[in-house]
Amino acid sequence: MFQVSSLFRSRLANFIGGLALAALWGLFALSHIDSWRVFDDWTYLIFCAAETLAAFLFLMRSNPVAVSSNPWDWLAGVVGTFSPLLFEPAEWGLLSEARHLMVLGCVMQIAGLLSLNRSFGLVPARRIIKTAGLYRIVRHPLYSSYLLGGIGYALSNSSWRNLAVACAVILLMLLRLVREERVLRQDAAYRTYMEQVPYRLIPLVY
Repeated sequence: MFQVSSLFRSRLANFIGGLALAALWGLFALSHIDSWRVFDDWTYLIFCAAETLAAFLFLMRSNPVAVSSNPWDWLAGVVGTFSPLLFEPAEWGLLSEARHLMVLGCVMQIAGLLSLNRSFGLVPARRIIKTAGLYRIVRHPLYSSYLLGGIGYALSNSSWRNLAVACAVILLMLLRLVREERVLRQDAAYRTYMEQVPYRLIPLVY
């Protein structure tokens, strides 16, 4: 039976996907660098740096031990990971102070990505389990960072587009989290990790 994962791991698919990602990232980076120059707001550079690191690690990711072949997992993974590249600077915000929340999310995202390094992936897969850094606090610090960053960005750069992107990021993040743990808990080492770190996203809450 045809495996979706085989398609996404093929050379042609990776080449086409890399080109599409580069084009999307280019537009995203140009708009945020331009907004930094116009408004002299360094938070745009931090947000740009966090998403650039995610794109880079995706291209440099390692091969997993086992990966989901469910097309919905791939759709949620690809769209959920790179939908933040659709965020667009806005001239006003409902809560300008929310940019500090966005910065916190970006810092957490960068720290989480550096902890994962080449173990970063898009879909539920069994890779080397990371337990250092932020992974000692919650099991999915990257998703926590997406939550903070998305909300902070939409509130400080308010537009219908950014609101829609933030909602998509959060909904897809929750879907990915649930489906990812279904795969990961098949690993005995991960089940032990779940006992050591009981919270998924927010310490003492969830």
